[in-house]
Amino acid sequence: MDKFVIFGKKKLSGSVEIDGSKNAVLPVLAASLLLDKGTCVIENVPDLADVHTMVQVMEHLGAKVEKDLSKKQLSVDASGVNKTEAPYELVSKMRASFLVLGPLLGRFGKAKVSLPGGCVLGQRPVNLHLYGFSRMGAKFEEEAGYVIGEAKELSGATIFFDRPTHTGTENIITGAVLAKGKTTIINAACDPEVVDLANFLNKMGAKIEGAGTAQITINGVKKLEPAEHRVIPDRLEAGTFLTAAAATGGYVELTGLCPTHLHMVLIKLAEMGVHLEINKNAIKAKGPTRLKAFNVVTFPYPGFPTDLQAQMMSLATVANGTSHLRETVFEDRFTHAPELARLGAKIEIAHDEAAITGVETLKGATIMASDIRAGAGLVVAALAAEGKSEILRVYHVDRGYHRIEEKLSHLGAEIKRARAD
Repeated sequence: MDKFVIFGKKKLSGSVEIDGSKNAVLPVLAASLLLDKGTCVIENVPDLADVHTMVQVMEHLGAKVEKDLSKKQLSVDASGVNKTEAPYELVSKMRASFLVLGPLLGRFGKAKVSLPGGCVLGQRPVNLHLYGFSRMGAKFEEEAGYVIGEAKELSGATIFFDRPTHTGTENIITGAVLAKGKTTIINAACDPEVVDLANFLNKMGAKIEGAGTAQITINGVKKLEPAEHRVIPDRLEAGTFLTAAAATGGYVELTGLCPTHLHMVLIKLAEMGVHLEINKNAIKAKGPTRLKAFNVVTFPYPGFPTDLQAQMMSLATVANGTSHLRETVFEDRFTHAPELARLGAKIEIAHDEAAITGVETLKGATIMASDIRAGAGLVVAALAAEGKSEILRVYHVDRGYHRIEEKLSHLGAEIKRARAD
């Protein structure tokens, strides 16, 4: 098991090219299971642990996946898929594996998928997924930790989500593509990754309208065709590097990204005193001598992303004044707060709100990552801290960031990967 060893207080400086989006490529890979003949080529694929897990799930089902991650490319031939069960030992590693439910139901009319695992973020129920498919005619039962679904034929329906669900919206879209008739999702997730999935499926011949809005319509088609698709840049990786620059008072130029996907994040960084220059596919960011305190409420897109909350909390620990963070998307997403306290942060938590009073400087310590984004937040904090920090369980970080330590080293950070004792 690896750890990061970081000597902080080094101003970052330089440029970083942003990888393809993890949260976009995973549903796109799952959706490629819908194609019963031909090969889909997916480009700009990040070399991440979660991508490898999804490929394992697909290969278990019978798909052939050719990997050329030196070119950031995967080729998927799902014509040989002959299983409809996604086992616990794979799905337990990553919640996004549950996204195979929609394609399996849509193509085969049956699916047996383990209840999902992944990051520990409190209750993350799949009931909205099952509700949507039930509206389309599927019947479900749970058995020994598995969801077993059957439908002689999925039929279009109007599905109203009580709250936007990112993976739920994606699952229903993929299941509805081959369904009979028209499906309408009301209160759908509006995330850029949902739009990317719809664009991929439309290239294959699907008829999806409204992606990126709260109402999406899918008119079922009888057949899909092979397609090539380049996934969007990872807005969360970009946001993490922006916070790293802000935490160290450094300067970074990010290239190969979509600044519009980070609109709310950029607003908050500017409020904190970060100087930003925004171009079509690039952002230049310069951190101030001391950040200003701020308030953030996480909310489904286009609100502030929950997946950048930990990184913002790290900024708050060294900002001038008291910042307030409210987490409305996931329960139990302040697990990084006690670890930040080990660095000297002053954080008070009450229910879903955290009040953080900034200190002049954090002090290095041994801390532990509990999930992907918490781990990224701890990296940001360690970069700002004085002295040596060790971050344990960095396999969590590897799920969402490809060799983040190499990119940070390129920017001047003193960080290395080492074997944990």
